Amino acid sequence: MALSTLSRTALRRAMATQPAASSWTQQTAFNTARTYATPSKSATLKETFAASLPEKIEQIKKLRKDYGSKVIGEVTLDQVYGGARGIKSLVWEGSVLDAEEGIRFRGKTIPECQELLPQAPGGSEPLPEGLFWLLLTGEVPTEDQVRALSAEWAARSDVPSFVTELIDRCPSDLHPMAQFSLAVTALEHESSFSKAYQKGMKKSEYWEHTFEDSMDLIAKLPTIAARIYRNVFKDGKVPAVQKDKDYGYNMANLLGFAENSDFVELMRLYLTIHTDHEGGNVSAHTTHLVGSALSSPYLSLAAGLNGLAGPLHGLANQEVLRWLQEMKSTVGSDLSDENVKKYLWDTLKSGRVVPGYGHAVLRKTDPRYISQREFALKHLPDDPMFKLVSQVYKIAPGVLTEHGKTKNPYPNVDAHSGVLLQYYGLTEQNYYTVLFGVSRALGVLPQLIIDRAVGAPIERPKSFSTEAWAKLVGAKL
Repeated sequence: MALSTLSRTALRRAMATQPAASSWTQQTAFNTARTYATPSKSATLKETFAASLPEKIEQIKKLRKDYGSKVIGEVTLDQVYGGARGIKSLVWEGSVLDAEEGIRFRGKTIPECQELLPQAPGGSEPLPEGLFWLLLTGEVPTEDQVRALSAEWAARSDVPSFVTELIDRCPSDLHPMAQFSLAVTALEHESSFSKAYQKGMKKSEYWEHTFEDSMDLIAKLPTIAARIYRNVFKDGKVPAVQKDKDYGYNMANLLGFAENSDFVELMRLYLTIHTDHEGGNVSAHTTHLVGSALSSPYLSLAAGLNGLAGPLHGLANQEVLRWLQEMKSTVGSDLSDENVKKYLWDTLKSGRVVPGYGHAVLRKTDPRYISQREFALKHLPDDPMFKLVSQVYKIAPGVLTEHGKTKNPYPNVDAHSGVLLQYYGLTEQNYYTVLFGVSRALGVLPQLIIDRAVGAPIERPKSFSTEAWAKLVGAKL
């Protein structure tokens, strides 16, 4: 039966996770220290992941034993000097990015995730809790399991007072991403992994402490992010996390936008689609790299957030919005196709790129862009900025193709997200990357847990100087 002919309820029933019988039955104080309201017939996230580990570990062992010496590709000198583009050298279980098809989360497209993952009562967008479960376990959770995960994150959400004071002492003109990274780094004080490592623990226990740290960290991110927003842009007052609400609702409420149910839905969508985009992007790779040294999830994510803060990575969405606003200011009220096309050419001829267009891997329109476009068509079809985004979408690919210097002339996720946030009143562009960081944590931390569970080693690729590379390829400098 085709996917489109199945109802959402039927799809979820068909794909739902069955209660997992964990073979890891040792009951220790660590495993039982935290209990949450989970339906008795549903396996918890930790139980589900633990049950999958023996088979996963054996799969990797057999794969390496049978095919460990097989050559899987070539590396060119251009790739070496071109940011390692396309070099196959990382293991990333949560997602795979196809140049033509776009991202798949554990084999599932974004539309499939929108259909399969549980939603809030009365909602139409997937809950990010469901995607986190999918990324970690490879299984679609039941609605009961997602509700339990929501409750668990809410229960873990209290931020230590010293971290709150640290954020409050930051100067208001310190970039929100710098404050965000600073606060996450400070949470190292609470790290279960670091404390257990100092006391001495078995390697087989690494993943459990990494799991606990990751769950605590994810739970605290909305409160930290909201405190930064409220301090820098508002009155500094942050409401309490509502323990009976989902992650996306609490993020919206902490920011002060929960009265608008459409914005709450946007947060659920935004936090879901920005989570993960393979392991080679800067924030994902940095988190993985630092984590491979057995740094805690707090230190690893903080490093990833610092990468996300770069203009070539997470800041792109605010650059798109600024570019659109500059276009309106320059062109004026006559935003005809001809004038938009001229502005596109003027941008390119000035030596700049068209922000939000092109991608290192993709060669088609980013499915994450499409999901946001569909949201806008449903909720804000007449918004002038959305109409301008749509107009650019119609014209820019042709201009970029004619220009001939862009391998992918189509929009990526950043081409749309800022316009949606602005429409609902979240206009502070310097803050947008913080929201991206909250979402990205949901994508990179599952892999960190997996890395520790399967015994992934420290990452250490080989490097050469230019002179050594020249010698290697038989060149004379």
